Formats: sequence, structure tokens, C-alpha cells
Amino acid sequence: MKALLLALMLGVAPLFAHAEIVQRFGPLEVHYNAIPTDELLPDVARAYKIERSKTRGLLTLSVLKRGADGRLTPVPAKIAAYATHPSLQLATIDMREVQEGTAIYYLGEFRMAPPVTLKFNATVETAGEPRRNLSFEQAFYK
Repeated sequence: MKALLLALMLGVAPLFAHAEIVQRFGPLEVHYNAIPTDELLPDVARAYKIERSKTRGLLTLSVLKRGADGRLTPVPAKIAAYATHPSLQLATIDMREVQEGTAIYYLGEFRMAPPVTLKFNATVETAGEPRRNLSFEQAFYK
């Protein structure tokens, strides 16, 4: 996750105040973000096979579990995600798992027509924990 997030930040840092957002569910932390793909550096997009376009976005998620020692460790998860357009049109986002060393994160591309605010919903399932629901809104500008 650190490599991807660093790459994302290097590509879009001037445009965004924060790189990711966190929701905590007991011992789990779900880190997430949605960005337009045309703001990714070409090398980053190519490395992760992401199409750069003004009409595409990228949803990123990672799931970390806090151990008894207080350390956060990446854990594999089953993630189902979708985006809702203001017209209530629903689009499923196919998420793919990426592993780099001990890091595990999930990437999913979606279509959009800026300016627009999309509502994202995801369910996160990990071994030994109940299913968690996550939702947030993200505005995209031209």
C-alpha cells in the first residue's frame, strides 16, 4: 500500500488535501480514497494497468488489523463496491487485489462525467470479523 499511496500522492498531491480517509471498525481500519485517473502520473497508471482518462476514477481500499501489540497489519479482504450517481444510477466497481511485499490493497476503476459527486458504498469481509459497511461521497471536478 505504501508504494501505491506514495505513487498516488506524487501524482496528485497538489490537487488533494489528503491522500486517504480512514474508518475504524473495532480492530479493523479501512483506508480508502477515490481520485480521477487522469491525474495519475503516466508511469504509475501504466504500472498498475489503470486507464488515464477525464471520465474514469480510481477507488483504492486497504484493510489493516490492529494486533494485541498495537501494530497495524494488512489483511486480505473480500470487497464489494459500487458507486451511485446523483440520478441514482448504480454502478458496480470491480475491485482487484494487489500485493506488494506485505502490503495488500484493492483497486477498482469506474466511469464518471465530471463535475459530479458520487456516493460510494462497499462491504468489507475479513476472516474472523463481521462484515463491515463503508460509505462516503466524493466530488469530482473538470
